[in-house]
Amino acid sequence: MCGIFAYLNYLTPKTRKDVLETLIKGLQRLEYRGYDSAGVGIDSADGKGIVLVKKRGKVQALENEILDNGEGLAFDKTEDIHLGIAHTRWATHGVPSEVNSHPHRSGEENDFVVVHNGIITNYKEIKTLLIEKGFKFESETDTEVIPKLIKHIFDQHPHDTFRELVEQVIQQLEGAFALCFKSYHFPGELVATRRGSPLLIGIKSQTRLATDHVPILYSKELTRTCRKLGASLEGLNYILGDHRPHVPERGVLERRQSTSEVHAENAPVEYFFASDASAVIEHTNRVMYLQDDDVAVVHNGALSIHRLKRGLDDTHAREITTLKMEIQQIMKGNYTTFMQKEIFEQPESVVNTMRGRVCFDDNTVVLGGIKDYIPEIRRCKRLMLIGCGTSYHSAIATRQLLEELTELPVMVDLASDFLDRSTPVFRDDVCFFMSQSGETADSLMALRYCKQRGALIVGITNTVGSTICRESHCGIHINAGPEIGVASTKAYTSQVISLVMFGLIMCEDSIAKQERRSEIIRGLKRLPDDIRTVLAKDNDCHNLAKELYEKKSLLVMGRGFNYATCLEGALKIKELTYMHSEGLLAGELKHGPLALVDSSMPVIMVLTRDSVHTKCMNALQQVTARDGRPILICEIGDTETMKFSSRCIQVPHTVDCLQGILTVIPMQLLSYHIAVLKGCNVDCPRNLAKSVTVE
Repeated sequence: MCGIFAYLNYLTPKTRKDVLETLIKGLQRLEYRGYDSAGVGIDSADGKGIVLVKKRGKVQALENEILDNGEGLAFDKTEDIHLGIAHTRWATHGVPSEVNSHPHRSGEENDFVVVHNGIITNYKEIKTLLIEKGFKFESETDTEVIPKLIKHIFDQHPHDTFRELVEQVIQQLEGAFALCFKSYHFPGELVATRRGSPLLIGIKSQTRLATDHVPILYSKELTRTCRKLGASLEGLNYILGDHRPHVPERGVLERRQSTSEVHAENAPVEYFFASDASAVIEHTNRVMYLQDDDVAVVHNGALSIHRLKRGLDDTHAREITTLKMEIQQIMKGNYTTFMQKEIFEQPESVVNTMRGRVCFDDNTVVLGGIKDYIPEIRRCKRLMLIGCGTSYHSAIATRQLLEELTELPVMVDLASDFLDRSTPVFRDDVCFFMSQSGETADSLMALRYCKQRGALIVGITNTVGSTICRESHCGIHINAGPEIGVASTKAYTSQVISLVMFGLIMCEDSIAKQERRSEIIRGLKRLPDDIRTVLAKDNDCHNLAKELYEKKSLLVMGRGFNYATCLEGALKIKELTYMHSEGLLAGELKHGPLALVDSSMPVIMVLTRDSVHTKCMNALQQVTARDGRPILICEIGDTETMKFSSRCIQVPHTVDCLQGILTVIPMQLLSYHIAVLKGCNVDCPRNLAKSVTVE
C-alpha cells in the first residue's frame, strides 16, 4: 500500500537540493499508494550521519518542511556519491504521525534506517526479544523492528557486509515487505529486497550497460547454516543470543564477479528504486523487476543480485527491460485530476485493449498471452473468476456472457472470502485472477492457493512484470495505460473487454454461436465512438451532481448485464464522495430494499433495452408507486421508459453484453462531480490507496 523510493547517484555530482527534489518527485508519483504521512532520509551535511525529515499529511507537507529547513540541510553542497531514501505511508500499524512515519531508525544515532512497504506479521515476537536486549521503541509500527534487528546483529558482528546483515534480517521476517536499507556504516551503499510487495530498479548510465541479463548469485553455505536454525522464531533467538551460525567473512565467500554486475565499478551511474515504474520513467526507461527474496546490492556503483537459496522455478538471471510507458501518460495534461483524465481516456484505452487482438475484417480474435493454453482451457470443468473491488465487478459484468459462450459453469468470488472458505479447487479448474496492479495481496494469496491444487492460472492485469503476471501460467495484459487515480475507471472497462475477447475465442468453433459472436464483434468496433457519445453527456452528469451532492444516501438499481454497473457505480460514490451508496439487484427490490424508498431517497435505475427490460420496468413502477423519483440511465430515444423518470441520462444502444461499459461511465462522471462539489480529494480519497498489497 505504501510507496518507497530511493535514489543513489554514483560519481554523478548532484547538489543536495537536487537529490531532495528527486526524492520528493518520486514520492509524488507514488502518492496514490498512500498519503497519510511521508519522510526522507539523506546524509548529514558533514557526511558522518543520517538526517531524517518526516511529516504527517501529504507529500506537499513534507516538501514544505524541507524547503523551510533549506539552510540546515545544506542545499547548495554538491555530493558526488549519495544515497537518499523516501517513503509515503498508508497507515496499517499506528495512526498517521511523524513518529510513525518512515524512514524508521535503529536508534537515536540513526546507524541504520529503512523504508518498508508491506506488513510484518511476526513483529510482536521480534519486538519482545529486542526489548529484552535493551532496545527502546518509539513508534507503534511493525517496521521499527527491522532497523533495530539489523543494528543488533551489526553490533554482534561488525565485520559482516551490509548484504550479509540484510540477508540475516529477512530470514527472520514473516509477512510481506519491500525494503530499502541505508546506513552510515556503509556510505554510498544500498541494499534492497522484497517478498510479496513490488520493487523495481531503474538504471541511468551515460555508458552502455554491461549486460541486459544480470546473473543471480547464491550463497550455498549461508543457506545450509541458516537451514539448521529450524523455525523462524527459534532462529531469531539463535541470532539474538550469544551464538550465531557461521557466515563466511568478506573474503571467504566472495560472490562479486564482473559478469554478475550490470554496471562496472567506478563509472558514473544513477539508480532509482521504486514501488512502481511511474516514479522512474521521467529519469530512465531501463528497469529491472526484483522477485521475491531477491537481495539487490549497489556497492561502489555496481549493482548485483543475490539470493540465499535456489528455488525449483528460479531463472538464472534478472532481465533489464525497456519501459514502453511515456512520461505524458502519467501527467494530468489539460485535466484537473488524474481521474478525470482517465475517464476521458476510455475511447483510446478500449482501442488499445483490442489493438492487434480483434480483426474486424474477418471477425477473428487472438490473445497471444493465452493462445497456447486455449485447448487446455476448453477441456476444463469450471471457470473461476477471482478479484477484489472493481476487478471483482468486472468479473460479475462478464459472468453471464462467459456462461453463454463457453457453456461452462462460471464461479465469481471475492479473493478474501474465497480464502476464508478454503474453497475446493481441482486440477480441471481454470482460475482467472483480475488485478489492475497485479500486486493485490488477497488475490495473490488466492492465486497461490489455487496453483498449489493444480488449477490452471490465468492473470489479467494492467502492469507488466507484476507478481500476478509472473506467477500465472498465462495471462492477458489489458493495455489500459497507467492509472494513477485511486478509484479505477479505465482499467474496469478494459478488464471487461479482455474477458469478452476471451469468451469470443472460446466459441469461435461453434457454428450455433457465430451470429451472436459477430454481433458482439460489431459492438466492439462501435464501442470507442459510443463511449465518446456518453462522455459528451458530462454536463448532464454535472447538473445531476448539483442535485445529489448534499444527500446522505443513494441507491443504484439494475439487473442482468447492468447489475455490475450498479455495484461499480455505488463503489465509486463511496470511494470518492464518502456518501453511503448501495448497488442493488432490481429483482431483490421486494425482499427488503423497497422499504428504503420514499420521496427523499435518491434512486438511480439502469434500464436498457435487453432481455430483462420488462422485469426492470416492473421494479421502476414499484419505486414510483412508493413516491420514489427515480433517475434513469437509459438508451437514447427510449421515451416510453423516460416517462417514469424525474431525470435521465441517455446512452447509445449497443449489444447487451457491452451495454454495461456505456452505462458505467455516467456513474464514473457523476461520482467525480459530486466529489468535486463536496470538496473531496478525487485522486486520493481518504483512508484508501491504489495498490492493496496487504491483507
